[in-house]
Parts: sequence; C-alpha cells; structure tokens
Amino acid sequence: MGEPLLLALDQGTTSTRAILFDAAGAALSTASRPLRQSYPADGWVEHDAEEIFAACVAVLREAVERSGRAVADLAAIGVTNQRETVVVWDRATGRPIHPAIVWQDRRTAAVCDRLRAAGAEETVTQVTGLLLDPYFSATKIAWLLDNVAGARARAEAGELLCGTIDSWVVWRLTGGRVHATDATNASRTLLYGLETQDWSPEMLRLFDVPAVLLPQVSDTAGDYGETEIDLLGRAVPIRAVVGDQQGALMGQGCIRPGEMKATYGTGCFMLLHTGQTAPRSRSRLLTTVASRLGGRPAFALEGSIFVAGAAIQWLGEGLGVTGGPRTAEALARSAKPDHGVVVVPAFTGLGAPWWDAEARGAIFGLTRDAGLPEIAAATFDACALQTRDLIEAMRGDAPKAFGLGENAASVELRIDGGMSNSVWFSQRLADLTGLPVRRASYQETTALGAALFAGLGVGLFGSLEDAAAARPASDLLRPAAPDRAREAAYARWLDAVPRVRS
Repeated sequence: MGEPLLLALDQGTTSTRAILFDAAGAALSTASRPLRQSYPADGWVEHDAEEIFAACVAVLREAVERSGRAVADLAAIGVTNQRETVVVWDRATGRPIHPAIVWQDRRTAAVCDRLRAAGAEETVTQVTGLLLDPYFSATKIAWLLDNVAGARARAEAGELLCGTIDSWVVWRLTGGRVHATDATNASRTLLYGLETQDWSPEMLRLFDVPAVLLPQVSDTAGDYGETEIDLLGRAVPIRAVVGDQQGALMGQGCIRPGEMKATYGTGCFMLLHTGQTAPRSRSRLLTTVASRLGGRPAFALEGSIFVAGAAIQWLGEGLGVTGGPRTAEALARSAKPDHGVVVVPAFTGLGAPWWDAEARGAIFGLTRDAGLPEIAAATFDACALQTRDLIEAMRGDAPKAFGLGENAASVELRIDGGMSNSVWFSQRLADLTGLPVRRASYQETTALGAALFAGLGVGLFGSLEDAAAARPASDLLRPAAPDRAREAAYARWLDAVPRVRS
C-alpha cells in the first residue's frame, strides 16, 4: 500500500462529485456528473434517486482511476450531501416509491402554515432549533406517505425506509446493510431533538411520521459499514457522513466556538460554531448540529442569504452587463465613491434574519449622475451588507461564542464559494462587516470536510484538531475602510430593507 488516501463523495443539488485527497488535504483527482432537476408542478422540485446513486458510483470509480492510485490505498470514504432532500424506498427491493423531494420544494407550504396557525412553531423550534418551513424534511416525508398509494400502510408495516440523501447513498453503497444518518443531517429534518440527540416522539406525532421508517443516527465520524466489493474492486470503509454546510464548516477548520464561515454561491450559507452550547435564536436563525463525535454534539447557528451570486448574474441577465462576473466586478470598481446607491436584491424574498418571503427587490438612492457602475457596486455591496445582518444577529444570539470581550480580536470570517475568488469582493466584505476575512485558497471545502471527518473516523488523524489542520493555507484580508464609512453604508442598508418588506 502507498500513502493512505481519503475519498470524498459530495452529492449536491446540481451535481455529484468525488474528490480524492491525500492526508495533507491536497486534492489529487476529481470526477463530476451533472444532476437533472425536475419541476412537475409550480413550486415542486424533484430528483431521480436512482440517477443520483448511479452518478455516485460513476464518480467514485472515475476519481480513483484518474488519480492513478490503487484502490488498496483508500483509507476511507466520507459522504457529504444536499441536506433536507428526502427519499422513501422499498426495504425489500431497494426501489424508491417516488422521486426524491428536494430541499427547495415548496409543496408542503400550506401544511406548515396550518401548523403555524395552530401555534406549533414555538414547540418545534424549542425541540429542533428550526423554523416551521417546507424547506425541512418532515412535511416532505408525510406528503410521500399520504400521496403515494398504499405508502402509509406499508410504512407502518415496516416495508419502507426513508432518509435524507446520505442515508439513501449509504444504504445502496453497503448493499442495504446499513440504514443510518449522522446527527448533522438528522438535525435538519424537524424530527430530531437537539437536547435528546435522538428522534423526537413529539415531533414524530406532530408530523405523522412512523419511527420505523427512520435511519439510526450516528456520529459524524463513525462506522457506516463498507462498500460492496464490486463497486470499487474492494470493500472500502465509509467512516463519515456530514451535511454539506457542516462539511464546509469543517473544511474551513471551524471547530471551536466563535469560528465561522460563509459560503457564497447562488445564495449564501453562514454558520457560527457555538461549541457544546445550543443557543436559542431571538433573530430567527437556525440552531443546528455542527458535528457529533464520540456521542457528544457540537452546535452552530446558521443563517442563509437567498440571493448572493444570483445578484451578480442579474446584472448580466437583467441589466445587460455582458462578460460575466469579471466584467461586473470591473464595472463596480469604476463606480464613483460615496455614490449612495443601495440595491436590495430580494428577488425571492429575504432570508435570515428577516424571513420575509414576500419581499421584493428595489434600487434606492438613484441620482442623475448614477449609472450602471454605481448599481453594480451596490449589488456587490448588498452581498456584504446581508452578511453584516447575519453577523449582527449571531453576535446578539451567541455573544460568548462570538467572542465578545477578551476573544473579540480573534474573530474572523472564513469564506469560500464562487464570489470568494474575487480579492476585491473579499476586501469589500471585510470593509463592510468590520471583520478580517480569510479566503480559502481551495473551493472544495465541503468535500474536504467530509474527507477530514472520514480520516478522523478511520484513525488517520489523532484528534479533531489534527484533522482540521490538514487543509491548504488561506489568505487574510483586514478591514481597510474607515469606521464612519462602514457604518454609514450599513445605515443606508437598514433604511432600505424595511421599504421592500411585505
């Protein structure tokens, strides 16, 4: 055997990827397959679970082949996945009874509205740390049981299984020997008790989900069995499962209270590690499991921005700024200083901490000498100012974890995702949030986190700290704008947001 390698399987919303890493966190090879989206009705989003598994097998094989390394060198596989997406399948045949319902799907919005009107949300949040929203898994599972002929009776008879995508993939990779999930994924279902660290009987009754359907909840770095021999040529241990955003948290080395990351894609997901404390948010942030190791959970506060990179796309598609993000950035950099323009990109509503699905976008502060450069600059700034909203909410909800007082000087924001490729935007983010910004020099933080957890699970690393340290170096940018300019920009933002709210 050569140097032990770690293989990450990253099953996302639009693609399935496998990345082979060495023990120092360097990527050796990558393979990817696109994933088709299906929209059978307004607000419905589905995936073909069989297509997902076929892509998983294909990319795992291809990543190993491209590396030129032997399968015998694989120490372990780590799985990371799109969260909240659910599959229900036949225990005996392994066939899904319906396409997977994707996290973006809104078909159960009316159910959530009824439960909210009945006063259930306070209890749901107290038990699960989440809000009543079709985004999460529970109402999706109930919908499948009630709308696929005979499904509920079969579920109660123990003939069906269900789980988030990680459970489906692990079940198939192990030939049906392991039906399990990890605590990070379980904590996104609306069925998992944060205090008990187990499926909540109260939530199972509320959402009418039979417990017999559900997978065993395991540690993030744990024993998930071995792959079938014929998949890769030998049985390879699966030693980690983690939700995608928690995977990125690990991939950014955020393992201590006060460490936080933001991933800028179409939208933005931001997580603040809060240690063994599960804070209850007063700002409608989500409390979620960051990881569970040795039976002990660590927690995080999570906030989401609906529109981040999508706002830069809008500059091209909506305003005719051709040439992609680089052209948009060049245009923004040519804007007049102190132009005063504010763009609120609430194209699909506002996420945390506002949670206003009916809000719509607007441009404020236009003057005769304002033009596309100023609008472009304000659009980039909107991504940074929405991040400031989340930072302020997290600072208020978890002041100790955030590092107020003696630890305040050490707080920094670690970023990844497409927008982090821009040094200019990263500096603008530091200037408008007032925090040092650390840019990942690698973009596959989610897959890296899964690989590092797998290395921990298989004993390749001696501690969580050793695992988190095995990642490439990153760049640090410090705030350079005057405090007065930063606060004036944020004041304009806070004046504009209420004007677009429903």
